[in-house]
Amino acid sequence: MDAAIAVAIFAASVGLLAVGEADSGGIAAPAVVLTALASLPLVFCRRSPLAVFVITALASAAVRAIAEPAGPPLGPTIALFWVALASDDSRGRTRLTLALVAGMLGVHAAASGLADDRFPGAELLFGVLLWSGTWLAGDRTRLRQQRLAELEERALRTEHEAERERRLAAAEERTRIARDLHDSAGHAINVILVHAGAGRLQIERDPAAARKAFQTIEDVARETVGEIDQMVGALREDGSPVREVEAPPGVAALDRLVEQHRAAGLDVTATVRGDRRHLPPAVDRSAYRILQEALTNAARHGGGSATVDVALGRDALELTVVNPVDRGRVIRTADGHGVIGMRERAALVGGSLEAEAHNGQFEVHGRLPLAT
Repeated sequence: MDAAIAVAIFAASVGLLAVGEADSGGIAAPAVVLTALASLPLVFCRRSPLAVFVITALASAAVRAIAEPAGPPLGPTIALFWVALASDDSRGRTRLTLALVAGMLGVHAAASGLADDRFPGAELLFGVLLWSGTWLAGDRTRLRQQRLAELEERALRTEHEAERERRLAAAEERTRIARDLHDSAGHAINVILVHAGAGRLQIERDPAAARKAFQTIEDVARETVGEIDQMVGALREDGSPVREVEAPPGVAALDRLVEQHRAAGLDVTATVRGDRRHLPPAVDRSAYRILQEALTNAARHGGGSATVDVALGRDALELTVVNPVDRGRVIRTADGHGVIGMRERAALVGGSLEAEAHNGQFEVHGRLPLAT
C-alpha cells in the first residue's frame, strides 16, 4: 500500500511538472530525478515520517528552484500528514517539529521566489494554509485513533472485569452450595441415627413404631440423596456455568422439620408469631438452617424436649430454641462446630446469634435483619 501511494504521488507530481513546463519545451532530466526524490521516499513514511518529510521537502524545493511545476508539492504534503499522525503529546517535541516544518516551508517558498526573482507572498500564504490544514488533519486522525484504542481497551477491561465478577459469583455460589450440603447431610445423618436407635429398641416390643422409624429413615435418606445429587452436580468442574441450585426450605417448612424430630422422639413445641409474609431468600434459608442445626443439637445433647419460637417482626426475624441439657455437655455444645456454623449463617445476612447455657437449659437466640 505504501509503495502504491508513493508511485501514485510520483506519477501525479510528474504530471504537474509536465503541465508547468509545457511552455518550456519539455521536462529536464534533473527535474524528474528531484521529483522522484520528492515522492518515492514516501514508501518509508511509516518508519521515519520526519526524515521522509525533510528529504521530500528539500527535493521539492530544489525542483521549484530549477523548474515551475503546477500545483502544490504533493510529496512533502503527504509526508507532513504522517508526521502529524506519528507525533505524541509532548509539547516540547511538537514545538520542535512545527519549527522544522516552518523552516521547510520557508525554504520551499524561498526556492520559488529565487526562481521567479520576486517575493513569494502568494506561495507562502498558500503553503501556510495547505500545510496547516494537513497538520490538523493528521493530528485529528491521531487523536481519533487514540480514542478508538482507549475505547477498545476499556471494552476489553470491562469484559475482563465482568468475567472476574462472574467467577467470584460462581465461587460464592459454590461456597453456599457446600455449606448447604454440609448442613443437609449432617442433619440427615443425625435424624437417621436417632431413628435407627429407636427402631432397634422397639423392633420387638412395638413393631409398628419400629416400622414408622424405619420409614422415616427411608424418607430422610431418599430426600437427602436427591439433594446431595443436585448439589454435587452443580459443584462439578465441567467447564459449564454453575447451575442454580434449588433453594433449600425456609421458615415455611418449619412444621415438617418439627414433625421429623417429633418422630425421632424429641418433644418439640413450635410457635410462629407475626405476619407470615415473604422473606428475603437469604434470610429464609439462613433461618431454616439455624433452626435445623439447633434442633439437631437438642436431639443429640438435650434432655428430650425443645421449644422453638419464631418472631416475624417488621425489621427482623428472631429465632429462639431452648432445650434442657446435661451440664456435662453444655461446654461441648456451646463451643461445637454446630454453634459456629449457626453464627456464621447469621453473620452472612448481617445478623447475630447467641448460644449459652443457664439454669440447666441451653438457649440459642438469633436475630436476622429483614432490611434489603
